[in-house]
Formats: sequence, structure tokens, C-alpha cells
Amino acid sequence: MTATAPETRTAAPDPSGDGAIHPAETVPARPSSRRARGYTRACAARSSVELRAFFRNKQSLVFTLFFPVILLVVFGSIFEGKVEGTDTDFRQVFMAGVIAAGVMSTAFSGLAINVAIERDTGTIRRLALTPMPKSAYFVGKLVRVVVTTVLETVLLIGIAVAAFGLPLPQTAERWGTLAWCLALGTAACALAGTAYSALIPNSRSAAAVVTPVFMVLQFISGVFYPFDRLPLWMQNTAALFPVKWMAQGFRSVFLPDTFAVVEPAGSWELGRIALVLALWAVGGLLATGLTFGWRGPRVR
Repeated sequence: MTATAPETRTAAPDPSGDGAIHPAETVPARPSSRRARGYTRACAARSSVELRAFFRNKQSLVFTLFFPVILLVVFGSIFEGKVEGTDTDFRQVFMAGVIAAGVMSTAFSGLAINVAIERDTGTIRRLALTPMPKSAYFVGKLVRVVVTTVLETVLLIGIAVAAFGLPLPQTAERWGTLAWCLALGTAACALAGTAYSALIPNSRSAAAVVTPVFMVLQFISGVFYPFDRLPLWMQNTAALFPVKWMAQGFRSVFLPDTFAVVEPAGSWELGRIALVLALWAVGGLLATGLTFGWRGPRVR
């Protein structure tokens, strides 16, 4: 870690009153201040490495970032008509849901696979042996997830508005709902993904272990089909996971209030959405603390 230059005090006139300016007094920097600056630099450096690695990896870009975009374009071009019992275009319902799928793609699938690969190849183990604070590793992952999730969401909304006529929120309250739902959903999926990576035995099986969970939760959470039309057992199962609640929250942002009548509770349930996503974030944090390993089974 680069040494921190000592702090100096501004030169002042000689108190004897002769008017002479004497050299500034050198005062050692406080240890706590040096540690804080060093930690900030370590986090910034790790975050920069994470972002460069992501955007230089074509597989990550295609699978994590552009897969939901491809789903949006393909299914948005196929679906048409109104949702039964409403005046809402089915494509608008799907587009609100696919934003939730985009969050899960970047924050859950992409992160779980990435952590599993780094653990299996020994990258995490080597980082743990460096002077870098271990928590900086998680900060770097968080910055990567936040940046890619925001970029994913902007891409999806932009395409949905430009190509399929998805209406943008008209009130500050709805924009606020979009912000907290996106933040809580990202935190819930990222922490769940980090904890889930402990179940991945090696890098070769990472995609095979993560992708089925990613796809199944989309199908039962109302992304590809109106949630109220799914079998009751699917609705009850989906209600245990964050994707259903994220999709419902995004529907409350982009769809008219009249659509809430076809939701299972007959309302948007924004308070419950926030509670469930927050509980998933807390549970994911606890599970990560209990299960996260710095060395894979093949790493010595």
C-alpha cells in the first residue's frame, strides 16, 4: 500500500513578534486517517478491476447484460392484445416484468457464477492473502452489480419506451418507487447470489447450477405470463422469492392503477414488497456470512 504523506500545518509568524515566517511544523498523519484513506483506495482499485473485467468479458456481456434485452425484443415482438379484465396491453405487463428479470440476471446469476469461478480458480484465495482488506472484495462486487444493474435497467426501459410504447412514470412518487424497488431488489438478489455460490461445486458447473433457478423463477413469477393466470401453487411458490415482488413493484411503476385489480391481493402491496425484499437482503447477508469460503475444494 502506498505510504501516505505526513500532514503539515500552515506556516505562521514567529510569536516573538519579529515578523519572520518560520518553516511549517510537520505533524504525523493520524493512524485512523491513514487507514481510512488506504481502505478507500483499496475499494476503489478493486471496483475498477471488477468493472474492467466484466466489460472485457464477452460471455458476461452477452449472458448477463444482453440476455434480458434479447428476451424483451423477441417476446415484445410476439405478444399482443389486452390482458383479460383490463385495458392494459399485455406487452406492457411483460416489459415491466422483464426489468425484474434483468435485475436478477445481473445481481443474482452473473454474480453467483462469477464468484464460483473465482473461488474455483483460486482468485479469491490469492486476494485473501494480499494486504487488501477482505471487505474490499465485497465492495468491488457491489459496485459492479450496482453499475451493471442500473445500465441493464436503463437499456430495458429505453428499448421498451422507444420500440414498444411503454409509458414512463408520470409522478415523482412512481419514480421513487422505481428507485427503492430497484435498490432493494438488487441488494436481495446480490446477497442471495453470493450465498448461493457456495452450492456451486466448480467453475464448469456454475452456469448449469444457476441458470435453471434463474429461468424457473422467471416463469413462475409473472414475467412471461400474467401472474394471476398462473396456477395457485405456482403463485404461492413464487411469493417466497424476490423476483415476484420485484415484478409486482415494477408493474406498479409502469402500469395504470386500474391494473392492480388483477393482482392477487387486489392492490400493489408496496409495503409488503419492501418488507419481503428487505428480509431477503438481510437473510442473504446472514447466509453469506455463514457460507462464504475463500478457498474452493480444489485450491491448495
